[in-house]
Amino acid sequence: MAEIKTAITDQPLDVAQAVSGVSSKECGGIGLFVGMVRESPAAPGAAGAVEALEYEAHPQLAEEALRAVAEGAAARWDVRHIVSAHRSGRCATGEPTVVVACSAPHRADALEACRWMIDEIKQQVPIWKREVYADGSSWVDGGP
Repeated sequence: MAEIKTAITDQPLDVAQAVSGVSSKECGGIGLFVGMVRESPAAPGAAGAVEALEYEAHPQLAEEALRAVAEGAAARWDVRHIVSAHRSGRCATGEPTVVVACSAPHRADALEACRWMIDEIKQQVPIWKREVYADGSSWVDGGP
């Protein structure tokens, strides 16, 4: 059974702490994904550079869904440790907004679980993203 730690937080994410949280002598591979706030907009028709992202998470369902995604990865791959955290609130350009770290005895399981998790988080976890520009903002994928 994998050790799983998940969080939705309004505090800055610590990538080194996530890696440390999945490191162990039994695991030879760590899969890591770090999503960052980038300048280029994702919202259709948006013009100008992104200055920040604002995330809104469903207060109860987001935590439950994030945990369920981690449990799904643990059921599919031989991962021993999972840390997954997602920001809520305002995040500046260059700031990490999501971290997924998975460790396994072999790299393939760690990497595949990590890739699957971030794809599932984007699809399953009720977190909405708004891009903020110098002259306004836009919800990405419709918002809440």
